[in-house]
Parts: sequence; structure tokens; C-alpha cells
Amino acid sequence: MDADEQSGLAGGRVATRLPARDLDRARRFYAEKLGLEPVDERPGGLLYRCGGTHFVVFRSTGSSPGTFTQMGWEVEDIDAVVTELKGRGVVFEEVDVPGFRTRDGIAEIEGNYPSKGARGERGAWFRDSEGNLLGVGQPVV
Repeated sequence: MDADEQSGLAGGRVATRLPARDLDRARRFYAEKLGLEPVDERPGGLLYRCGGTHFVVFRSTGSSPGTFTQMGWEVEDIDAVVTELKGRGVVFEEVDVPGFRTRDGIAEIEGNYPSKGARGERGAWFRDSEGNLLGVGQPVV
């Protein structure tokens, strides 16, 4: 990258912001269902760190429509992660539409970003306590 890219958005860190109508309920969900505790908090917001990145769950009077993936984790072993989360009570989305189908909560997705060196991806989706749609993915190499 050249100097202009490093100083602009391309050089910045990206962080997800997820709305929560009930921040205490969201905090319990992330702790009990996902095993995540905030590393910092302020009035109206919780900061979480995962894999060198971070995301914030913030108090909001608005809500997500939950019709698209708002945040996702790339994991080494999606089967193990989905099994663990199901054991904690997380409910995964089941989809069966032409060209896209989940089996036991996990979809096989053809193609991927060529720069990632993968030929596809396996993915699973669930909603948090506030209706935000979250995903878990594993590249297929």
C-alpha cells in the first residue's frame, strides 16, 4: 500500500457497533451464550475484544432489522464452535432456499474471495438477544 492508503480509511481499524435496546440483557447474552465479557464499559456501551479486533454493543432506541449479517467471526473449526454455542443455548438459523441450504445450522458456500486462498466457506448464523444477526465462518481451503 502507498502512504495515501495507510493514512486514509485503508490504514484505519474497523470496529463493529451493534445496537441494544436492553444493554443488561445483551450483556447477559454475550456472557452466558457466547462466553464473552466486556473488556471495558461506559454508560451506554460495552466493549468486547476478539482475536485482535473489537466490537461495541451500545444502548439504542433503534434496532437492527436482523435481515443481514452485521458481524461475523472467522474460526478454525466451525463444527466445534457451533456445537459449543448450541450447548450454551444459542439457536442457529436454518435456511432452505434454492442455492442455499443449512444442515444442522451450517451452510456450505461455494466460492470465496480469491485473495484469501480459499475455494469456499462454511457458515452459520444466529441472532443475539437484541435481534442482531451474527455469523460464524470457516474458509474451505
